[in-house]
Amino acid sequence: MLGRPKPTGKPEGPEFAKGQFRLAQERDHDRILFSTPFRRMGDKTQVFPLESIESIRTRLTHSYEVANLARSLGTEIAVLLASKLPSDAMRVIPAMLAAVGLAHDIGNPPFGHQGEFAIRSWFERNAGALFKSPEGAESSDISKDVAGLSEQHKKDFLLFEGNAQTLRVLTKLQVIGDDLGLNLTLGTLAAVMKYVASSDRIDKGKHAREKVGFFASEQSLVQRIRAEVGLEGDARHPLALVMEACDDIAYSVLDAEDAIKKGFVSLNDLLASLEHPPENEEQLDPVVASLCELARWEYQQLRPQKLHPSELQDVATQKFRVHAIHTLVTAVAAAFTENYDAIMAGEFDGELVKVSKAGALCKALKKFDKENAFSHKSVLEIELNGYNIINRLMDFLWIGISERESFNDLGSQRTSPFAAYVYSRISKNYRRIFEGKVTQYHPDANLPIRYKEMQLLTDMVSGMTDQFCVDLYEDLSKHYREMKPVNGTPC
Repeated sequence: MLGRPKPTGKPEGPEFAKGQFRLAQERDHDRILFSTPFRRMGDKTQVFPLESIESIRTRLTHSYEVANLARSLGTEIAVLLASKLPSDAMRVIPAMLAAVGLAHDIGNPPFGHQGEFAIRSWFERNAGALFKSPEGAESSDISKDVAGLSEQHKKDFLLFEGNAQTLRVLTKLQVIGDDLGLNLTLGTLAAVMKYVASSDRIDKGKHAREKVGFFASEQSLVQRIRAEVGLEGDARHPLALVMEACDDIAYSVLDAEDAIKKGFVSLNDLLASLEHPPENEEQLDPVVASLCELARWEYQQLRPQKLHPSELQDVATQKFRVHAIHTLVTAVAAAFTENYDAIMAGEFDGELVKVSKAGALCKALKKFDKENAFSHKSVLEIELNGYNIINRLMDFLWIGISERESFNDLGSQRTSPFAAYVYSRISKNYRRIFEGKVTQYHPDANLPIRYKEMQLLTDMVSGMTDQFCVDLYEDLSKHYREMKPVNGTPC
């Protein structure tokens, strides 16, 4: 673990409770499960608008499903590679994968991926004011501070990434008794990192560096994590590859199921789409063909039961989901086994799903989801509303963060009643970290004040649920009044 110092004079508990029956990796899982940011994902959009249909997935249910797939896949991998793995692998690997499956989306902002786009666009829209010194203030404290923003500092926000925010939430923003976060094991933290690049070292030609993996504020921590775990260069933790595959499996199959449950499409539409060979390919992939044949057979087996048409489709769709997930999971387990040596040597830079025998199936499902689920009017509408709300809300929050009497004193009095009110609505935990009031065990990153201001903004927004985001926006809109100077012209 990161290493929280043991307090002296700690009272002893009862003798029977002194032992620890859980492995450290199992404690990681439980700490994530019981954390507040994890529970908040129950009110965060996965794809479809949140509503009373309990079967439609949220970020929370998606994370549970990824964790379950990852745990099962970890068990299978531990069995297949038993001769090459330590004796406790059967317990450790599934526990770690269940933990990272729960945590992998914990840093994502509200309103799905549009939340990330909204945050990036806000910084792009305001780059001139945020990244440049005010005119005529070349010698001021703020001017000197802003001049200290590096390319990485700027790109952390222009390329804001929920994956990087996840690492920050786990290691810094919870539980707030100190700045060690949930104090998870270094192995779990390494495995939750889907990407390994800093924002100024993105390389679209390498999968491990396609997106931002961590922010400048966590860079020294990442260096320590990777060194302790034994990761060098672009190598990702082997279990990060498995978690990534389970995420792909979950959303490719389950988003299609949700689209059918919502009535956007039918199971027959899905099968017809899968049975159509991809462009420039004459024959259908045999794995895809086999799954579709099985799904149609299952449907015919259910028809004599005289179910209501909606029930028939629902049950047949569930059976399709079971067979599709089984096909993908077993294919990924085989791909991990076949590429084990390259993975352990840090030489594997691909995606397990893509190199597996079910790669064509996953690709076809994603294509169907994009054309029939992500482009639906209701999905686009909530994405648009979320995008607009987040952008305007960030305008308000910036007033509360930046408009204070002393630039260097982050907790100093705000310069207007509205700024004071806005600042009071920001999480006390995040404000304490911003103002430097939390006991520091992490080394000081010597970040510019402007960077800290912008990070408080992204910490607050990414930590919101969909509904809280809407409620806070409406509250601040109600109180905001733009004050303009009078022009002195007589009536």
